[in-house]
Amino acid sequence: MAENLIQRLEAAVTRLESFSRGSLSQPQAAPLDAASASSEPSIVAFDDLITQYVDKVTDASQKIGGQIKDISNVLKQAFSAQKELLVKIKQTQKPDAAGMAEFLRPLNEKIGEAVKMTEGPRSDFFNHVRSVAESLTALAWIAYTGKNCGMSMPIAHVEECWQSAEFYSNKVLVEFKNKDPSHVEWAKALKELYVPGLRDYVKSHYPLGPVWSATGATVSAPSKSSGPGAPAAPNPPPASLASSSSSSSSSSRPQQGMSAVFQEISSKPVTAGLKKVTDDMKTKNRTDRAGFVSSGEKEPRKSAPAAAAKVGPPKFELVMGRKWVVENQIGVKDLSIDDCDPRQTVYIFGCKDSVLQIKGKVNNITVDKCTKMGVLFTDVVAAFEIVNCSSLEVQCQGAAPTISIDNTAGVQLYLSKDSLEASITTSKASEVNVMVPPKDPNADMAEHPMPHQYIHTYQDGHFVTTPVSHSGA
Repeated sequence: MAENLIQRLEAAVTRLESFSRGSLSQPQAAPLDAASASSEPSIVAFDDLITQYVDKVTDASQKIGGQIKDISNVLKQAFSAQKELLVKIKQTQKPDAAGMAEFLRPLNEKIGEAVKMTEGPRSDFFNHVRSVAESLTALAWIAYTGKNCGMSMPIAHVEECWQSAEFYSNKVLVEFKNKDPSHVEWAKALKELYVPGLRDYVKSHYPLGPVWSATGATVSAPSKSSGPGAPAAPNPPPASLASSSSSSSSSSRPQQGMSAVFQEISSKPVTAGLKKVTDDMKTKNRTDRAGFVSSGEKEPRKSAPAAAAKVGPPKFELVMGRKWVVENQIGVKDLSIDDCDPRQTVYIFGCKDSVLQIKGKVNNITVDKCTKMGVLFTDVVAAFEIVNCSSLEVQCQGAAPTISIDNTAGVQLYLSKDSLEASITTSKASEVNVMVPPKDPNADMAEHPMPHQYIHTYQDGHFVTTPVSHSGA
């Protein structure tokens, strides 16, 4: 009985093994070839995106030329590089982190090329170039691999990157609104490329990120070559040069030490090299000098240069988990606070020629003693305050109940639709302009200057204050 049971079990195991081998030997679906992948609906739709939106940007740049044409060509090359990557994704297995960096290298090179064009001396079209460089980071949506990859989902990533680029695109619209319509056309075409263009494309075809092939080729990081050997020793000088220099030096100095010095002195006359003084050069015979001290003006004494104002060390840190401190940042254009909390505050002090982006809702933001500073924030719970500053540009993308401007000259304030109900308080402030979004999404933002001159008249026992109104305003 036991032997029969064992035989039956062995037979069952044999059948299971044969079934397993048969299932493993079944061929899997082959990956798509390049022609089939290029004809996929998502790739055809991306071609339509390039034709409808990217070409519109490059056509507008042709009317302007110069640096704007160059940066627009880089933008088109970046979108073409992304199309090639989308085709390869259908033929490639999902890589690891190192392989992903290698896979995205063609796209990263184009983004780096655009960023490099923003470096160096600031040109007249810096805002054009910077808006393109900032917007191209939206193409990184293709690297989204899941919730734990450290990125926002593709649709949100495209929108966030465009919001950063829109800070500079709005400057183009304001600067050239009444100067050159070609620049305005270019800026509007750039916005349409991302919103709604790229955003709607990602929403329709890749809302959860790209879909990699299960049986395609694999991508891995290039193997590191062996480290460079020890540097070769420098070549010795030619023998003829060494011998000639040593022989000439030995022949020109037959004696060494103080004896040679005394010999050289004694071999020359004592008065050799002295200039002979003639009679007309003597003081008593000079006709251009009187017998008294000249009363000519003395050369004014140059005062010592004033000591440069001391600037503290730059800071960018979160203090006690409640207060972000951004101090003494000079010429830093990519400052960003990503992890925000509605209970936290942001204090910006002593910064110059820098740009700070605050992503998320915070309790309060204060900008103190800053010059040529750009601040881009989303939402603030209490107030946004500007004190003792000059030449500021501020953009609110969300809501801000109170905006306070005190002792400041030169503020360009961009409001969103959610912040139109904000209470704006000014004190000793001049050159304050507020940009308001229009009701028509295709229209330009409306600019409203805040008055800083007032007329006070005594009426009915008290003073009545009204802003100065200029004719033609």
